[in-house]
Amino acid sequence: MAQDPQARTSLTRRDALVAGSAVAASLALPATVDAAPTTHPQTNHGAPLMTSITTKDGTKIAYKDWGKGQPILFSHGWPLAGDAWDAQMLFFGQNGYRVIAHDRRGHGASDQPWNGNNMDQYADDLAELIEKLDLKNVVLIGHSTGGGEVVHYIGRHGTSRVAKVVLVGAVPPLMLKTANNPEGTPLEVFDSIRKGTATNRSQFFKDLTMPFYGFNRPGAKISEGLRESFWLMGMAGSIKGEYDCVHEFSEVDYTEDLKKIDKPTLVIHGSDDQIVPIAASAQKSAKIVKGAELKIYEGAPHGLAQVDPDKFNADVLKFIKA
Repeated sequence: MAQDPQARTSLTRRDALVAGSAVAASLALPATVDAAPTTHPQTNHGAPLMTSITTKDGTKIAYKDWGKGQPILFSHGWPLAGDAWDAQMLFFGQNGYRVIAHDRRGHGASDQPWNGNNMDQYADDLAELIEKLDLKNVVLIGHSTGGGEVVHYIGRHGTSRVAKVVLVGAVPPLMLKTANNPEGTPLEVFDSIRKGTATNRSQFFKDLTMPFYGFNRPGAKISEGLRESFWLMGMAGSIKGEYDCVHEFSEVDYTEDLKKIDKPTLVIHGSDDQIVPIAASAQKSAKIVKGAELKIYEGAPHGLAQVDPDKFNADVLKFIKA
């Protein structure tokens, strides 16, 4: 009897998931702490697995490192992974830059430790990656939570290796609404994010894609591909790491870190960012960082670099070359 096409599709997807789980299990085997980056061997089909470093506390941080030239390091938002920067990695790699994108601990293909999911550790992981790759004159680009990671790295480790900084839809200086930060977001909103992550993150991540990319706005052209990509990256991460990270992007004050940035800085933000409201973030950060340039994308959503990569890439390239 001929097999139903839908059944064949289900089997194919199931087989892919089983194969993916096997790869993930192999990557989760204990690694020896090493001072140098580790390149994993190729699979039987010739496709290389991700490269990683092992941090001082034994956590594996996965990353991609392509091309040659001045290095650009991309730091992703929550709950995503380095793959969120695919359009930028390709574009800047093709334009003569070395491009690096890592998966924050607890996210993507990196290890999923129970503890250490905090911004101090994220910044120190970034420092270890930069030092082990011996990156110099590096351009740091951080989106959303990744913007917090970038500025906290500078706050803790300085700018001796940094050339320029780009903050995109970034959370600094502080997302939480307080008496001194009335433009912020109420704590109840972040509590609801924690609840959604803890109780049904699969559906929560699917729902979150709508405001994240502005697909909930009248007349918006919805990209199901972007929605599925977001969901896949989110589900690849650790529920514990993602849950803990909510506090780091919402309740950590990055004001003092911003004050320590002494390199040319470009702040890009969408005026219709429904995730990180511009009044509590970009408009304040651009005033705190001396000489920072603020570029507002009118009507753009939080995930503007993925929704409109051509405009974003061109603006960042112009800034880097200036």
